[in-house]
Amino acid sequence: MNPPTLLPARRVGPDTDLFSTHATLPGLGVLPINAYLIHAREPVLVDTGIGALEDDFVASLAERIDPADLRWIWLTHADPDHLGALRAVLDMAPRARVVTNYLGVGKLGLLQVPPERTWMINPGQTLDVGDRHLQALRPPVYDAPETMALFDTRTRHLFSSDCFGAVLAEPALAAADVASADLREGMALWASIDSPWLAQVEHEALAAACRPLQDLRPARVLGSHLPPAANLDPFLYAAIDSARLRSPFVGPDQQAFEQAMGLAQPATA
Repeated sequence: MNPPTLLPARRVGPDTDLFSTHATLPGLGVLPINAYLIHAREPVLVDTGIGALEDDFVASLAERIDPADLRWIWLTHADPDHLGALRAVLDMAPRARVVTNYLGVGKLGLLQVPPERTWMINPGQTLDVGDRHLQALRPPVYDAPETMALFDTRTRHLFSSDCFGAVLAEPALAAADVASADLREGMALWASIDSPWLAQVEHEALAAACRPLQDLRPARVLGSHLPPAANLDPFLYAAIDSARLRSPFVGPDQQAFEQAMGLAQPATA
C-alpha cells in the first residue's frame, strides 16, 4: 500500500491556497484530501489534513503564512482526515479559534480542545473575517452531522466539505482534467462509501437540499475530496443525483483484503 503524499501547496484562485494529499484506497483508486488557506484580513485555514502527515502539513502551511497570523480554523467536520494537524496548528496559532457548531465543539472536547479556542455558528449564519463574510452552509451530502460547508462572499468560492468528492484513477490538478465518465463514476463510488444513506433519498428531496448551494452560483467548488472545479456546477449536481441509484458500498472482509494485498498466510496441513 502506497503511503499518502502531500503535494506542494499552490494557489487555486484569488486569496486561496490548496494543500492536497493523495491517499490510495487499495483496489479502488486515489482519494484527494484537501485543506485550504483563505488569505482574508483575518486569515482562515479550512481543515488541517491528516495526522500521518502532520509535520509536512505544518511545514507547508508555514511556507504560505506565518501560522501565528491565523485567526480562524474552519473545521468542516471532525473526521480524522480533516483535523489531523489541528493540535499542532493551534499551538502555533495562539489567536486562532476553531469554527464549528455545537456538536463539533462536543467532539473537539474529546480531543481536549478548550472551549475558549472554539467559535460556534450554525448553517445560515456568517463569520466576519475582516474583508469578507464566510457563510456557513449545510451541504446536501455529508457523512457527519456537524458538517458545515462555507461560502466566501468575496471570491465566491464554495468549500463543500465531503460533498462532490470522487475516487480517481490518478491525481489531477483540476476536476475538468478528469474525463466526464470517470469523474461521474468516481463521485458515485465516493458517495456510496461516504454517504450510503443517499440511496434512500428521493430526487425531489435531494434537489431541494442542493438548491441553496446552486443559488450561490460559486466561481469555484473547492471540495475536501475533489480537485478544484470551475464551471462544472450542473455536472456536479447531476452526478450526485445519479449516485442515488448506486447501491451502498460494501468493502472486503478481512480474508478478502488479505488476499488482495497478498498478505494471506499459506494454509497448514
